[in-house]
Amino acid sequence: MRGPELSRRALFTLAAAGAGAVVLAPPARAEQVTSIDVGGTPASVAVNPVTGFAYVSDPSTGVVSVLDSVSGTLSAVIPIGGRPGDLAVDPVTNRIYVANPPGGTVVVLDGLTHEVVSVLGAGIGASSVDVDEEANRIYAVSAATGTIAVLDGVSCTLRSLVPGPVPSLTGIAVDPGRKLAYCTSVGTNSVEIFDITAGRFTGSAKVGQSPTGVAVQRATGTVYVANSAIHHLSVVDSRTYAERKTILLRSEASAVTVHEGTNTVYTNGGPNGIAKIDGALGALSGELTLGINPGDLAVDQRTRAVYVTDPLHGRVSLIRDF
Repeated sequence: MRGPELSRRALFTLAAAGAGAVVLAPPARAEQVTSIDVGGTPASVAVNPVTGFAYVSDPSTGVVSVLDSVSGTLSAVIPIGGRPGDLAVDPVTNRIYVANPPGGTVVVLDGLTHEVVSVLGAGIGASSVDVDEEANRIYAVSAATGTIAVLDGVSCTLRSLVPGPVPSLTGIAVDPGRKLAYCTSVGTNSVEIFDITAGRFTGSAKVGQSPTGVAVQRATGTVYVANSAIHHLSVVDSRTYAERKTILLRSEASAVTVHEGTNTVYTNGGPNGIAKIDGALGALSGELTLGINPGDLAVDQRTRAVYVTDPLHGRVSLIRDF
């Protein structure tokens, strides 16, 4: 999920307690970086690891671009209108869900035909979306009202609209196995935890300043939160609902994603590029400079290819073997 564009400082130093040591992430390389021109101002990105297609929303033109990871090219452009923002993919049903905040809707796309299947009401200002593919349910939070919408993927209907404990919810990540949804709140510097089975919010975790992006490593239940106004990534324990660690970055991060198979975390808090984190160690393991201030990013769970949006230049970087 992509957060607000903020100023990004180029460097940082971390002084060890009582010492003057400087700790930096090791340099890293990618086997191949392909730049794909999509035009406009690409915002959010999501990948279907089964088909190999990536989907990129553009609020400036009202379209969703479809990228072919095999050829590294723009495959299709789907006009949906409005100002499409965050999106999520259900790899089981091959459907793509796109939040459209001005309309308070979630647009449903067919991954096979690349056509609009349905438009679901999701509450005023619905801005971030994620999927529970085990139950074929979709969850959308609103930055305008702080509600969470529960959508049924079979009937394409709104099942419920649940008020949140805070006035605004920015990002969302669903853990299907534990039946929990983690929702970031910029205004309260917290992650609000929604119990899917109970249908209500049951906890809250304090994190860093202005949390936006959020992701879950499903095997461990570890939650990673990108704090867009401070140079660190928060690590939240799903059992205690508490921030148990912070990982210092070179720049503020607004987006984060996890490759499940290797427990590798990627974030846009790198030096004009992205950083990767070893989830088992909870430490930076590499950085890749792209020469841009990235927007959103997503990882292909099958190939480990990373997609990074560049809103300023209308491009998406496809990064392999990073």
